[in-house]
Amino acid sequence: MTATDSAAVTEVFDVLIATFPGRPTDQAVDELQQDVLDRMETADPRGVVLDISAVTTLDSFFARVISETASMVELMGGAAIVVGMRPSVAITAAELGFGLESVETARSTDHALSMLGISVEATDDNTSEPDDGVTDRFSSASSPGGRQ
Repeated sequence: MTATDSAAVTEVFDVLIATFPGRPTDQAVDELQQDVLDRMETADPRGVVLDISAVTTLDSFFARVISETASMVELMGGAAIVVGMRPSVAITAAELGFGLESVETARSTDHALSMLGISVEATDDNTSEPDDGVTDRFSSASSPGGRQ
C-alpha cells in the first residue's frame, strides 16, 4: 500500500478522525469503515469526522460507503461529519445521484470539531500550572446527541 492508498483513524480529544486515502480502493474503504466501527465501540467518542480531503475521484461504491459509515456511526450513538469535499467530488456525487443529504458536512476539520462542541481557545493568563509552552485550553461543550 502506498502513501496515497493509506488510511488512518486517529483520536483527537473524544472524536475519531478517519482519513480516507487519495485513491481509495474498495478494500481500503472497507477496512477503514470497519476500523471506524471497531474504534467507536472501544473509544466511545462523541463523533467521527470522515475526512475525504485527499479524495480526488468518487465512484458509487465510495459514496455509498461514506453514507453507510455515517449512518452506522449515528446508530452507535455518535455524530458523523464529512469534511474536505472537493468541488469535483461534489459534482460527481450529485451526477451519480448521491446527494448525501442525510450526511452532515463541514468545511474543515476545525469546523467539524466546532460542530461537535469542541473548541480550543488561546489563553494568556499565567496560572499556577507549569509552563509547558502550550497556551491552548481544551473546551468541550455539550455535543449533539447529549454526549458529554
